[in-house]
Amino acid sequence: MTDTPDAPLAFYDEIGGHDTFVRLVDEFYRGVAEDDVLRPMYPEEDLGPAAERLTLFLEQYWGGPTTYGQRRGHPRLRMRHAPFHVNPDARDRWLAHMRRAVDSLELPPLHEATLWDYLHRAALAMVNTFESTPIGPSATGRTELGATAAPGPRRGAGELPRAD
Repeated sequence: MTDTPDAPLAFYDEIGGHDTFVRLVDEFYRGVAEDDVLRPMYPEEDLGPAAERLTLFLEQYWGGPTTYGQRRGHPRLRMRHAPFHVNPDARDRWLAHMRRAVDSLELPPLHEATLWDYLHRAALAMVNTFESTPIGPSATGRTELGATAAPGPRRGAGELPRAD
């Protein structure tokens, strides 16, 4: 949000401010609610708290109110996502839901491309494992999701598969 009449509008203001970010996040979480890989990453029964956090974060990032920082401090996105098993499948699902949400806004092309570029890069940066979606509790402390992978030993970061 800008305070002086001569200052350029923030991206937040250019795309419609709070209402636009609420619409984006609400549409995104409609998809997440039905996603068998992503939904388990959200511990609250209601996705409302996660939606509020994402809305506040995006608003602050794009030049809106600084409420996110006042409530939660520095975003530290990678650290906050470290406990979760964010593999390429989870990333791609997140991006698919976010793509639908961005498209639903019907922003002008330059604004849409600007927003999507950031969201795409952020999703790429959150990947913290290349392991398949595991079964059961994790020895690493990550939240385990779904039942699509065969059980087996977990490898540490940087370890190559053994040829035995």
